[in-house]
Amino acid sequence: MARKKIKPAHCLKGRITVPGDKSISHRALILGTIAEGRTEIAGLSSALDVRSTQKCLQELGIAIEASENFVIVQGKGSYGLQVPERPLDAGNSGTTIRLLSGILAAQNFTSIINGDASLRNRPRRRIIEPRESMGARIDSQAYKAPLTIHGGPLRAIDYPMPIASAQVKSCILLAGLYAKGITRVTWPAESRDHTERMLAEFGASAQCSASSAGVKGPATLHGCKLDVPGDISAAAFFLVAACLMAESRIEIANVGINPLRTGILDALTSMGASILQNDNKTVNNEPRATLIANPGQLKSTSLGGSMIPRIIDEIPILAVAATQAEGTTIIRDAEELRVKETDRVAAICENLRRMGANVRETKDGMLIMGPTKLHGAEVDSYGDHRIAMSFAVAGLIAEGETVVKDTGCVDISFPGFFQLLKSLRCD
Repeated sequence: MARKKIKPAHCLKGRITVPGDKSISHRALILGTIAEGRTEIAGLSSALDVRSTQKCLQELGIAIEASENFVIVQGKGSYGLQVPERPLDAGNSGTTIRLLSGILAAQNFTSIINGDASLRNRPRRRIIEPRESMGARIDSQAYKAPLTIHGGPLRAIDYPMPIASAQVKSCILLAGLYAKGITRVTWPAESRDHTERMLAEFGASAQCSASSAGVKGPATLHGCKLDVPGDISAAAFFLVAACLMAESRIEIANVGINPLRTGILDALTSMGASILQNDNKTVNNEPRATLIANPGQLKSTSLGGSMIPRIIDEIPILAVAATQAEGTTIIRDAEELRVKETDRVAAICENLRRMGANVRETKDGMLIMGPTKLHGAEVDSYGDHRIAMSFAVAGLIAEGETVVKDTGCVDISFPGFFQLLKSLRCD
């Protein structure tokens, strides 16, 4: 089991790029698969999660090749997938199993999709029930993987989501591409809208508002050229690190700043951090910019309600930032964290306590009282990539050495993270 020893650093300085946005990369591969013709994708994430999607699509008969500058997907249209010879393996990727289920439900064959132990323990009711309303038949044990999907004709539905979830929304919209009429999803709070933005690039008729999205089916997609921006969830670790360490300055080029993903910027700004933007532009309907982070005197904040879907992946690193903020930071309405790769609420609180932080776990979040000087400790990633990276950053500002256990999971979203972090140290 891989372990990383983290020693405190004086500051971090440099200009970097981060891997392509993981959410956008999954969608580019899947929509390229069911489009007619060739799709060229620049900047595709090399994360293990994205590779899980790619391998599943290849098992379904799709040719995906890497050239010098692009990943090329040879799309086969809506019904061009072939029967897989074995169960599809989504690995640790919840996005893979949710989004692929959307298109598999409409195929004229039966398929099985499974994953690792962590993925098999996560509930799938929220993607199974709406697709059953569309006419799909999906077999599972207690709504968990493996899922046996009996493909067939689907019907359009109007579906009110009980909670905001971009992956559930996307699963329904992808299935809606195959249903006659308009499939519409409404939600109680906004969540990332990469699927809706990308559908337009492939020529689909997508109807979107602040509270709903719909697609008209049956739809024919056409291959296109896509450029994937850097993942703001990956950039978040470096933004927070620079904010916490005197004399630091980090520039991160070509980061996606989709308004529904910039909750991390809003949260840090509300805490008094200095995050600047330049080189703003929009490519393939996705805005991006260079982000510049400098140290600042942080103060506490309250994070909850409609903000949570915009920062759900960044809460672990924001919790680290909160330990250095003046006052009590409140994180609430984040029950979703308890059904991620691990129970992230429990994992964050346990590791922060080991490092001397003043934190109290609640049913739907936590209270973090600061500022508190952290001390080095042995902490556990619990096999969760975002926990591992967050506590590597915590180790940079702690007194003494921090050991992060089970760090191989970082490759799930950010291969090369530790090397990049080391390159910025100015000890």
